[in-house]
Amino acid sequence: MQVILRKLKWQMAKTGVVLANLGSPDSTAVRDVRKYLNEFLMDERVIDLPFIRRALLVRGIIVPFRAAKSAAAYRTIWWDEGSPLVEISRQLQKAVQQQLDMPVELAMRYGNPSPKVSYDKLLASNPDIDEVIIFPLYPHYAMSSFETAVEYMKEVHKKYKYTFRLKIIEPFYDNPLYINALAESMKPYLEQEYDQILFSYHGIPGRHLKKSDPTKSHCLQIENCCNIASPAHATCYRYQVFTTTALVTEKLGLPKDKFSISFQSRLGKGWLEPFTDIRLEQLPKEGVKKLLILCPAFVSDCLETLEEIAERGKETFMEAGGESYTMIPCMNVQPLWVKAVGELIKNRET
Repeated sequence: MQVILRKLKWQMAKTGVVLANLGSPDSTAVRDVRKYLNEFLMDERVIDLPFIRRALLVRGIIVPFRAAKSAAAYRTIWWDEGSPLVEISRQLQKAVQQQLDMPVELAMRYGNPSPKVSYDKLLASNPDIDEVIIFPLYPHYAMSSFETAVEYMKEVHKKYKYTFRLKIIEPFYDNPLYINALAESMKPYLEQEYDQILFSYHGIPGRHLKKSDPTKSHCLQIENCCNIASPAHATCYRYQVFTTTALVTEKLGLPKDKFSISFQSRLGKGWLEPFTDIRLEQLPKEGVKKLLILCPAFVSDCLETLEEIAERGKETFMEAGGESYTMIPCMNVQPLWVKAVGELIKNRET
């Protein structure tokens, strides 16, 4: 009966929700990984080069040499149900749906399900929907994550002439609901003995910070830019990840010598430092033998957490002299995180 009543409310709802995440190949077959990498890396907000140079780099060098290697990496973390990122995102969609009296769909920036599929499903549940809330599953603003997901959702909306309006949930890097959920997800792991916690955030090129800076004169332009108030902080990934770290460590009461920050998944020169892979080699030599590591830029476990950090990262750290290495999983579908997503949607500005 409760399910029937909820479905009736969906049919009466004038608002729908789309959770937007990065995406994944459809399978671990090299052809599918190649297709995914082409779509991902040809995005001008990911590799911000002129089209011809980007095409030569991506289609002529990166994808031909990387597709098979990436496919092998995906195979080490692939689930029977499919991509961990997609499956966890689907689980989150279903869990958030239980929090709301409006239909919730899922879309990926690259791969499937596409934004058009999600929009059409919302309209199928209720043709009278006049507003769709886009919830990008990225706590922090970056050209290559939040911005590209939002702009693509807008592009598809415009291309197919949907009549409903879009409402975007802004980055929630400092929202108490997110900070509390992240802190609580870490607490069980803090009961074990450790020397340090490494907050490993996804890396981006420094030039992306400058391009995203509305003032064009703050990010990486002045000394201690992240410590000086500026409108640039609303779109500054570096400032936002520093803020997340400060807030969650303060909430947990962690002393400053117990945690540090690094950036993973670099591709080329000029990316934010220090690099996670380099730090994992250095830390044991600095006396950090027992390490906890987490990736707060991701809310769902994926290739970058399960393979790059949990597998290769551990191997690097242990070979460098480490004694214990534990990756704290992403929040995935933990109840406090699910509740936080629901509340952020309910509390959206109208």
